[in-house]
Amino acid sequence: MQGWAMAAAMLCAVPTLAEEPELEPGTTAICRVAQPADGDLKAFAARYFPAAGKTGIDGLIACLGDPHPAVRDEFAFALWSEGLRGKQLSPEWMRYTGQQLSAILVQPDDAAGFRKPFAALTLSEIARADWIDPFLTAPELHALAETAASYLRDVRDYRGFFADEGWRHGVAHGADLLMQLALNPRLARADADLLLGAIAAQVAPVASPLYVHGEARRLARPLLFLAKRADIDDAAWAAWFQTLHPDAAVRWQTPYASAAGLAAVHNSSAFGDAVYVAASESQDPQVRRLVPLAAGLLKALP
Repeated sequence: MQGWAMAAAMLCAVPTLAEEPELEPGTTAICRVAQPADGDLKAFAARYFPAAGKTGIDGLIACLGDPHPAVRDEFAFALWSEGLRGKQLSPEWMRYTGQQLSAILVQPDDAAGFRKPFAALTLSEIARADWIDPFLTAPELHALAETAASYLRDVRDYRGFFADEGWRHGVAHGADLLMQLALNPRLARADADLLLGAIAAQVAPVASPLYVHGEARRLARPLLFLAKRADIDDAAWAAWFQTLHPDAAVRWQTPYASAAGLAAVHNSSAFGDAVYVAASESQDPQVRRLVPLAAGLLKALP
């Protein structure tokens, strides 16, 4: 009986392919990983990842681009989170997964726009695993910081949430990845500067619409953790905030006469508010250094 029980358990653990879920006409399912009938992702992760191998890992990465939000977000990303937080992947498989996700982030945007934001969000779980129990080498951590900063800085797809499609949220997911890197005590100052540059690029980018899906708060989070660093002095913070102040660009000269100007004021104000409130409530004197700087940004806005 024990042999049969072991064989049955092994059979349940082997990743299997799923039938395509029902989708809107004209869309095609990408995820081919069968979901557990009982919906217990924690238990499923404990079975899936030890038996996954390259095929199973690659298959679940592909699920992150599925057009169905219940598959992409509620199943695929949730399963990655359960597996990584539950320590179901070895360092070797986490490293492989990180490499595959990083490769997605440097690819051109696809029309659907789901794959890269969810690759970034899943990569944030890899970054989290590393600062909790380090497995990346210093060069690998640097490469991850470069990839993360480049991705967030270059986001041009600002679609957030649509009821029939779910989330894309490239800016927020990129910021989540930067937050997990900012929490890493092994992150070099040069890499912290890369993250700061990427955050600044998305506070009020020229091409962005009005941020209405919490992007400002998400961008503020990595900044608040970077503020805890002793190697970024007051002068450096003052210089960084100064880059966010209105400049000679047309959108700032007549901000209430164009959509671009209105977006710049709205998005800058939302970011300044988010930093000001969070820093004011912090008990960390390092973080509280940002209070007058955030206030200065708000006062500088037209």
